[in-house]
Amino acid sequence: SLSFPDSKTKEVIFSVEDGSVKMFLRGRPVPMLIPDELAPTYSLDTRSELPSCRLKLDWVYGYRGRDCRANLYLLPTGEIVYFVASVAVLYSVEEQRQRHYLGHNDDIKCLAIHPDMVTIATGQVAGTTKEGKPLPPHVRIWDSVSLSTLHVLGLGVFDRAVCCVGFSKSNGGNLLCAVDESNDHMLSVWDWAKETKVVDVKCSNEAVLVATFHPTDPTVLITCGKSHIYFWTLEGGSLSKRQGLFEKHEKPKYVLCVTFLEGGDVVTGDSGGNLYVWGKGGNRITQAVLGAHDGGVFGLCALRDGTLVSGGGRDRRVVLWGSDYSKLQEVEVPEDFGPVRTVAEGHGDTLYVGTTRNSILQGSVHTGFSLLVQGHVEELWGLATHPSQAQFVTCGQDKLVHLWSSESHQPLWSRIIEMAAAGHGDP
Repeated sequence: SLSFPDSKTKEVIFSVEDGSVKMFLRGRPVPMLIPDELAPTYSLDTRSELPSCRLKLDWVYGYRGRDCRANLYLLPTGEIVYFVASVAVLYSVEEQRQRHYLGHNDDIKCLAIHPDMVTIATGQVAGTTKEGKPLPPHVRIWDSVSLSTLHVLGLGVFDRAVCCVGFSKSNGGNLLCAVDESNDHMLSVWDWAKETKVVDVKCSNEAVLVATFHPTDPTVLITCGKSHIYFWTLEGGSLSKRQGLFEKHEKPKYVLCVTFLEGGDVVTGDSGGNLYVWGKGGNRITQAVLGAHDGGVFGLCALRDGTLVSGGGRDRRVVLWGSDYSKLQEVEVPEDFGPVRTVAEGHGDTLYVGTTRNSILQGSVHTGFSLLVQGHVEELWGLATHPSQAQFVTCGQDKLVHLWSSESHQPLWSRIIEMAAAGHGDP
């Protein structure tokens, strides 16, 4: 074996026996097989010209639903927007085409749409550069039509990751709230166009899962998460909070999601399977739908016509509720795709459902749901391309093997195997 040091990659090792070159990227060994016809004459010292062609990202497979929420929306362009890894994906289902916002340099954790339905905010985790330097977590605000970056907020302010973002929905949407993953889960409000922080405050020692402005009252924000819901008032450059009082009702381990009804009522879904209605402007429960789901209520969406849709964890049900919180209709998401993570309204009665097994489904409560985006869960460990056809196969820690068509971008088949798969031999 030959090896020589290289400033960027630390070292490159050429193994004649294996016919492979091993490079170290970010400290991890990456072995690359040399094509059989080149192996006998291969030399590390040969300096070849860079190719004249550049690669452009064409398609991103998968969706991050396992540990993120409220991250799937339909835009007026007809595209659904969501994220996976460090890429925000704009996917036109009708045209079977994707566009990508590539401004982030590490994993995106949250996404919010401005009331103008064009401007988007995405927050990311702390990362490291290729040279090992830390990259601070921040929020990027970008235009979903041109894909240009408009503003970058919070460099050096946020800690660990930005886990929640939300635009104000009244007063022209000129404010943005964000929560980071520091020990105090700092809640901050920004004048995003000026890139200035208006105020920040310690939100909670516990995990915060949602931060959102009230749709009609520009001074009210709501945060919820592990065993809490807080109603915040923004006045004179400071934030004051009232705790949501559960009183005679069971206090849930987690308040998982929140939405707003036309009259100003706030509805929350929690880990106990309950829907609680918090009367307009108050911090008390005015109505309760106990056991709305068996297991947690993971997603809530108020539809254009005022009806409410909820999505369940353990029971994988999508339920349509009437104005008196009676159950109008329900449908179960197929088990293979996992629990519902988030529900978004499409055109007509179409709904999009993101799942905790990193898939996106399309359908309705009346017709049921079919697969739109298939993903792996946990780490992806192996990939091999077909030698002659437009197909490739992937496997990972989730014990799933998918055979994909790189033309239709859909899985041709999927199999569950007994053990987590680490790689492939040649087909």
